[in-house]
Amino acid sequence: MMTTSATPVQLLMSRRSTKLVRGPGPSDQELAQILQAGMSAPDHGALRPWRYVVIRDEAVGRLADMAIAAVKRTGDPRMTPEKEKNNRTWLAQVPLVLGVAQKSFFDGKIPEHEQMLAVGASVMNVLNAVHMLGYAAFWSTGLGTNVPDVQEALGFDPLEYRFLGFVAIGTPAVDLPTMQRPDFHEFVTEWTGGKPHM
Repeated sequence: MMTTSATPVQLLMSRRSTKLVRGPGPSDQELAQILQAGMSAPDHGALRPWRYVVIRDEAVGRLADMAIAAVKRTGDPRMTPEKEKNNRTWLAQVPLVLGVAQKSFFDGKIPEHEQMLAVGASVMNVLNAVHMLGYAAFWSTGLGTNVPDVQEALGFDPLEYRFLGFVAIGTPAVDLPTMQRPDFHEFVTEWTGGKPHM
């Protein structure tokens, strides 16, 4: 558990993404907390459209083999030998990966974009919980995220699910400098009933 004198809001604002993680990853108990945090996302219609698949330890290497092979079968020229090596080197250090998918509900009651927003909110809760427990994470939409063979291999039928990538989780491998965030005033206006000033 992270020990800090920061307030919860200060801790939240210190979160940042990094691919540079290594073992150890979260314990089973910590992983349960992380995933349970994902269940607290706002969710119009209580559809619970988020789905996660846990990939850890030796299975991460098998994920690399499967995803790289699937991307190569598509003929994607971006999967160069250097890119393959970089992916394998990165994943060799990662102790835990979560695959993320959206289960699509087509009854017309809740628009699909709201379902996707709920999944994004769930993943954000996961990322915040990871950070608050002293770990680091990186949400990647590479590694064959948009390749149907990868999605199907992880158990997500493309007719029912939209695959949204992988969250790599572990202990930070380096000291992470503080991110310089933009001032919120640049992105916020206040409406008081008249014509807005942008």
